[in-house]
Amino acid sequence: MSETRSPHSELGAFLKARRAELTPAEVGLADDGTLRRVPGLRRDEVARLATMSTGYYTRIEQGRLPASATALASLVRALRLDEAQRTYLYELAGQMPAAPRRRPAHKVRPSVQRMLDGLSHLPALLLGRYDDILAWNAAATALYRDFGELPARKRNYTRLLFLDPMMRDLYVDWEDAGRISAARLRMETAGNPDDPRLAELVGELTVRSPEFHEWWNGRIVTDLSHGTKRYHHPLVGPLTLDCDTWASPDDPHIRLMVLTAEDGSREDEALRILSSWNTTPAPTRTTDTPRD
Repeated sequence: MSETRSPHSELGAFLKARRAELTPAEVGLADDGTLRRVPGLRRDEVARLATMSTGYYTRIEQGRLPASATALASLVRALRLDEAQRTYLYELAGQMPAAPRRRPAHKVRPSVQRMLDGLSHLPALLLGRYDDILAWNAAATALYRDFGELPARKRNYTRLLFLDPMMRDLYVDWEDAGRISAARLRMETAGNPDDPRLAELVGELTVRSPEFHEWWNGRIVTDLSHGTKRYHHPLVGPLTLDCDTWASPDDPHIRLMVLTAEDGSREDEALRILSSWNTTPAPTRTTDTPRD
């Protein structure tokens, strides 16, 4: 570094060099077909990936604004920096890098899986932090899809709701479901702003889903534990089901979600029919949480 160059200007030069090394395809951005005047990513693309405004990122890169710890963590993720690059970035910003918060994987006890399977024709999911799908029963497979076909890192309820066309088509009130899911995820950021798993999930959804980007930036939060979900299943038609969730006494980040219908109702009969068509029990899982 030149002796006359300030740390802030060197930080800007470092950010510019790193974004020049990445292509839109590498970070999941679609090519908009316009002529690119700069190699690699543009400032507005970095800002999108880091979930900040273009003006805010531009001022950081130009050395006109010090970067906060939250902004630095977002830029580390957006620019795919390795540990050495991350350390250097924080040193230029005059901050000590916080150690990434790596949380232990959730463990699903066999007894919990037996409880889910015992709910018979009632779809049930065990959801972990950030709505990661930890376990499910055969009825949930019949209603939604076979979650076991997905890699663990993609087995997330919010991610599927926004990015899986099958899930999106299943919901009659998809926009309401999406807003609530985004609001629940936003609620969890308060206590875990630097969690790498959360940053990865929010970054992907912000880039790939315009609706999530809009609702996330609305900063709406909720902790709803019950409600009604309306579906249109390709095999049994419309379903209006009651949805209730309970927090685990062992870990408040783990929730049991169960869908029910009044005994003898058309919906209850439809759930029984779906369950009879999918009688293979869900496999027992002991550690299914995505690792950081």
